[in-house]
Amino acid sequence: MSPTKNQVYRNLFDEEIGQLVYQGCSSPDWNLIEVSSDFVASNIENCKFSGHIILNSFQGSVELVGGITFKTGIYNAWLHNCEVGRNALIHNVRSYIANYKIEEGVVIHNITTLAVDGETTFGNGVIVEAINEGGGREIPIYDYLSTHVAYMMSLYRHRPDLIKRLINMVLEYANFVKSNRGVIGANSRILNCNTILNVKAGPATIIDGAKKLKNGSINSNYEAPVIIGEGVIMEDFIVSSGTRITDATLVSKCFIGQGCNLGKHYSAENSLFFANCQGFHGEACSIFAGPYTVTHHKSTLLIAGMFSFLNAGSGSNQSNHLYKLGPIHQGIMERGSKTTSDSYLLWPSRIGAFSLVMGRHYKHCDTTDFPFSYLIESNDESILVPGINLKSIGTIRDTQKWPKRDNRTDSNLLDLINFNLLSPYTVHKMITGRNKLLTIRKTSGEQANDYSYDKMKIEKRALDRGIELYEMAIWKFLGNSIITRLQERTFLTNDELTNQLNPDTTFGKGYWVDLSGIICPYEALDQLLNAIEKGEIASLEEVNSALTNLHKNYYNFEWTWAVDALKEFYGKGVDEFTFSDVITIIKKWKESVLTMDKYLYEDAKKEFSMVKMTGFGVDGQNGAREEDFVQVRGEFERNSTVKAIKNHMEKKEALGNKMISRMNHLLNEFQQTLSEGVSKI
Repeated sequence: MSPTKNQVYRNLFDEEIGQLVYQGCSSPDWNLIEVSSDFVASNIENCKFSGHIILNSFQGSVELVGGITFKTGIYNAWLHNCEVGRNALIHNVRSYIANYKIEEGVVIHNITTLAVDGETTFGNGVIVEAINEGGGREIPIYDYLSTHVAYMMSLYRHRPDLIKRLINMVLEYANFVKSNRGVIGANSRILNCNTILNVKAGPATIIDGAKKLKNGSINSNYEAPVIIGEGVIMEDFIVSSGTRITDATLVSKCFIGQGCNLGKHYSAENSLFFANCQGFHGEACSIFAGPYTVTHHKSTLLIAGMFSFLNAGSGSNQSNHLYKLGPIHQGIMERGSKTTSDSYLLWPSRIGAFSLVMGRHYKHCDTTDFPFSYLIESNDESILVPGINLKSIGTIRDTQKWPKRDNRTDSNLLDLINFNLLSPYTVHKMITGRNKLLTIRKTSGEQANDYSYDKMKIEKRALDRGIELYEMAIWKFLGNSIITRLQERTFLTNDELTNQLNPDTTFGKGYWVDLSGIICPYEALDQLLNAIEKGEIASLEEVNSALTNLHKNYYNFEWTWAVDALKEFYGKGVDEFTFSDVITIIKKWKESVLTMDKYLYEDAKKEFSMVKMTGFGVDGQNGAREEDFVQVRGEFERNSTVKAIKNHMEKKEALGNKMISRMNHLLNEFQQTLSEGVSKI
């Protein structure tokens, strides 16, 4: 064990050894103990030292819970091969501390065992069998795993060279951190714990009352401390900064990302949790929980699936085996999905983005081309209601709350998150879904009462409304894109207009992917994957840098896609656009935005109807119900979400009118210039 760099240590003086012996201390070889130049022996009592020991000075004091002040030092402990930093406190170690560097200001109080046993990677390189409980998508975890790298490693198994190179990068990192000595970071607190074995902890970690922690890393720091609470048992794990794991939670073979919160007896095995996930009461087995996956209920099981921005209702469940070849099936719920109470999905299934699942579904549903939909059970049939969530105030509320509920305070964010509700990823699906609905209606006949699609039923009214809603959302996105492109730019002629509309990059065409937070064109992602396969990108740092570049270029890529979509959906390329075309598109945009906002306004109004007042004003009469409701829920027009909708409508209408007025002015000037030119000829 080598001493801390830039610090000079010496052997104990004879009188110091004598004082330590007098204070109940012992060592088989006092020559193996080194101390700092300002070391004072007074604050070391009833201790046993073995192996190489390095001690700094203990001249301060710490305050424990209840206002008790304790002098720093080492009391009632056995230390083996340890270094103890300045002003640390070690008190009441029932067994021993072995092979640890305990940094400055650490408090270790009332624990049983803290040890490193042989060489360990502290959880780095542990294999997690996520998404498919039967294996085949194994991911080796490491300290700085991002949801995007995990996505590639787990889902791109059809590219074995890519997987091999990524796994080798992780194993190289695991070998780099391998050590026979652990670290407890500065100003950490380990209190009232039992066994901590082969665990390293970053600065400001708090471990209070944990039962057992084995083979893991706690990547706490001063910006984003980690808290491990009472009764927690964890084995083969990595915990990222800013995370809380409390209340007898059980964790085995898991990566837990930044800003997560697991508690209230939650149980997780072979699972990955990324930024801002929450798990209470329930159970997770072999899941890939992308950012903002939330489950709060005791009876909820998430198993063998991939989720992100998920809200799981009470009793939500999935099945990943058919009692034939074992638990080999898997499912995907794309970003923003919700499950209602007692919902059930039989894997394999795939649920489209921002969809709601209600009831029990046994037919392997695939709604990926119908985002913003309801999937409802009726008489054992799966009923698809396309696009209906575009009218839901809940969908808008979700997109507003996610950025506000980002718990991450670390300046180094592992997961890059695009919160956009409408993006080429979702709009491309809506274009595809709309085309499919039109085809279904055409081939089955306009007079049909309901239609069939891939083992699901779509009622005629729902199909017609779905086409209408998708069309409005598409125009809303395309209009947003063109207004954003032109709003701050100067142009006077049609040629100048088309120059401004030309995209800045060729990347962006075709279909897009949600890389579990990063939304990007597959073409750009494929370029990154090829570079990894060829060895041009050879380290995890380079992979992360390339992913960051993808994320930062989203809006450049988005416009390239929008240009392509305008040609298909509007029927005319931007190189042929005139001022009149822009005016037409902005008018369609304005109409779509205002209509959709009115839908949201009316949906919000339902929450303030007389029916929703049932149970209010108990024992009261003569308007007590209404008054009680107002006191508890507030008035409709003063609701923050309602005000936000009205404000949005006013802003967008004004913006649309302003842009149309500007285009009309430019069109008139351009036509006048043309006519003046003709008259001169």
